[in-house]
Amino acid sequence: MKIAVIGCTHAGTAAITNMAEMYPEADIHVFEKNNNISFLSCGIALYVGGVVNDPDGLFYASPKGMEELGVHMHLEHEVLETDTENKTLLAKNLQTNQETVYGFDKLVITTGSWPITPPIPGRELDNIMLCKNFNHAKHIIKQAQHAESITVVGAGYIGIELVEAFEEAGKKVTLIDGETRILNKYLDPEFTAPVQKSLEDRGVNMVLGETVREFKGEEGTVQKVLTTNGEYETDMVVMCIGFRPNTDLFRGEVDMLDNGAIIVDKYMQTSRKDVFAAGDCCTVPYNPTGGNAYIPLATNAVRMGTLVAHNLEKPVLAHPGTQGTSGLKIYEHQMASTGLTEMAAKQAGFDTGTAVVEDDYRPAFMPDNAVIKLKIVYDTKTHRLLGAQVISEADFTQSINTLSVAIQQQMTVEQLAMNDFFFQPHFNKPWNYLNMAGLEAMKNIKARAADKRKVPAAV
Repeated sequence: MKIAVIGCTHAGTAAITNMAEMYPEADIHVFEKNNNISFLSCGIALYVGGVVNDPDGLFYASPKGMEELGVHMHLEHEVLETDTENKTLLAKNLQTNQETVYGFDKLVITTGSWPITPPIPGRELDNIMLCKNFNHAKHIIKQAQHAESITVVGAGYIGIELVEAFEEAGKKVTLIDGETRILNKYLDPEFTAPVQKSLEDRGVNMVLGETVREFKGEEGTVQKVLTTNGEYETDMVVMCIGFRPNTDLFRGEVDMLDNGAIIVDKYMQTSRKDVFAAGDCCTVPYNPTGGNAYIPLATNAVRMGTLVAHNLEKPVLAHPGTQGTSGLKIYEHQMASTGLTEMAAKQAGFDTGTAVVEDDYRPAFMPDNAVIKLKIVYDTKTHRLLGAQVISEADFTQSINTLSVAIQQQMTVEQLAMNDFFFQPHFNKPWNYLNMAGLEAMKNIKARAADKRKVPAAV
């Protein structure tokens, strides 16, 4: 069996290592445009901020290690064409410019995602950078050494992490986003507000509700960012607007969503026989809504890559779906979320209910304590859990993993309220904060039902 893999980051690495173990007689060929593999882009901000001093630590696999597994690594090779019907691909050696046709029995597409780059006038100026791969990280580090003022465009996870890193490095930082608050895709307003205040208190210039319309500079280097409502001087810009599936190569070959995400079934099979896809380049089953979604996360990618290997010869292991679970630490704020936010649940058409617990996490007699704020989102008709968020100065992010499992198993708020969690004063109270969230939801549901039963007063 001859297997061709295009792309080797999270999904590709997981697929390749598992396939090499499961099919030792297979002839595996990997095509990667970069000269490295398996880069943890989520560590870029840690590298920029000096938390990680050795960038080699951001790689968790190596070409040499792959070759020792018997895999043929074609680094700095760009795939120019694929013919999924005749099972061939055309690859160009970027060092020699030689083009070669390769055949395959199975094709695994793990081309990942690429930063969204709107056609903003002036985007070709120097010091306007993307933030995705190892080369981007090195370029950002190098240019930031000579920059006094830095602008980050995009207030998602990567943007916020970079803002923190630049601010702690003593830079004058401006954050620009078209939304009126940060992290709006992941957290509701009561969770983003304290993080936003911490950024403002540290001098970050928060330019929210404004869209970049032009970059201006002299001698080819950016000097100003013009928005819909102002202009801001800067020495460099990092674009962190978001990501899109890197799938242009496969248009017309396999079915896709409008945004280019490759549609796969629960066994990672595309619309074309013997062609599989995994990771940021494709859709993933989304349990809170029961549909498919585009959620580019490393955790999703490694699961999907592993599933490709298991299902390569025949479908044996189905994808259980995802909740889009993620976490973040900014300054003293440790936060995580899973599933739908309250706003997203309403937009999805659910009759949405919420319950919030904000309390010390340990009994009052304990010598030290911390406040935990936990919110669950549920469907008021079925009482099924849809999402959850947590924030604290202590680390309670693992509780979101528990709630991710609860959503995946379609637990109700009543089941959460009465679920068995241990008690020990060092860690929690007799009613665990997860139980308390379920109990609060039950109380809210009961109060809502009572309101509906009230008879209007006589006039």
